[in-house]
Amino acid sequence: MRTSHNFFSNLAFNLAESHIGKTNLNPSVGCVIVKNNSVISTGVTSINGRPHAEFNALKKNINFKNSKMYLTLEPCTHYGKTPPCTDLIKRKKIKIVYYCYDDPDLRTYKKAKKILKEKIKKINISHKYLNFYEGYYLNKYKNIPLVDAKIAFSKDNFSINRKSKWITNLRSQKIAHLIRSKYDCIISTSKSINKDNSLLNCRVNGLDNNKPDLIIIDRNLKLKKKLKLFLISKKRKTYLVTTSKNKKKIEFLKEKNLKIIHLSSLQNKKDFDHLFKILFQIGKRRILIETGLIFLNKIINLKLLNNLYIFKSNNKLKKDGFNNTEFSQYKKVSNKNVLNVNLNNDKLFKIKIK
Repeated sequence: MRTSHNFFSNLAFNLAESHIGKTNLNPSVGCVIVKNNSVISTGVTSINGRPHAEFNALKKNINFKNSKMYLTLEPCTHYGKTPPCTDLIKRKKIKIVYYCYDDPDLRTYKKAKKILKEKIKKINISHKYLNFYEGYYLNKYKNIPLVDAKIAFSKDNFSINRKSKWITNLRSQKIAHLIRSKYDCIISTSKSINKDNSLLNCRVNGLDNNKPDLIIIDRNLKLKKKLKLFLISKKRKTYLVTTSKNKKKIEFLKEKNLKIIHLSSLQNKKDFDHLFKILFQIGKRRILIETGLIFLNKIINLKLLNNLYIFKSNNKLKKDGFNNTEFSQYKKVSNKNVLNVNLNNDKLFKIKIK
């Protein structure tokens, strides 16, 4: 029995997913090469973006003649820091290339067809991966980063545990770290960091070297001076966004390797659009917000959030639970939004905000 296009393209997406958020300005692409209905090579975009997935799959010393290639994204056709992948595909005598998404980069967009002609064909995207390149398309078409957020609630809908900084179980906490690894930076507030003394890094075996850059919103420079995050500030880029001109505190933070982004105001949508434009200019393409409800509500109300992950504990907090504000988005949570992941009785929801 011959294996379907859907099987091989899904395998390519699985590869691409492993490096999403880690390929710098380039998209994470998966590549699967098939001959006689068997996979003979695979590749994924390298960490930091190069080499591309096609090069990584084709660098093996084997005969690729008359094989089929499955790609998540249209192969590049332009000369940049590396030659076009279409040239390599032709040289290796690939019989046909199947791909799922057109590359929105205008240097390549729908040009692979002109180069590879009958050797390339666009195929349907499985429902599971319909929004896979949402962030990349925002980056290319609107010059803005993808902005997602995550938050946890108890079974009785509290976001704050008076007795512990944890609401969900250990399994959920590990998955939260995995989600972090898929973003190139995290936004939090000095209030959230001061309260939990949090590191906001990836503490998962195999991913512990991946420390997404950290953006701290601290308008009035309330960040405490003795925090765990200063212990790893030399190992990751940490930015502090402020409207304060307190020179003494700013000098202290600079000594701790924090880079200061000074804004005249950070209140309305125009201010936040300006901030996200700055973050985009310094290379941030996928942003995850991890804050309390007040800041999260503000980002949602300003229509700046794309997707929201909600972890739901199987335990009630009762009198130990607390919310410092209402959260209207919670009304949108339903079983149709639940993700298929084993969290030992906790649940994870993903809600499309805009």
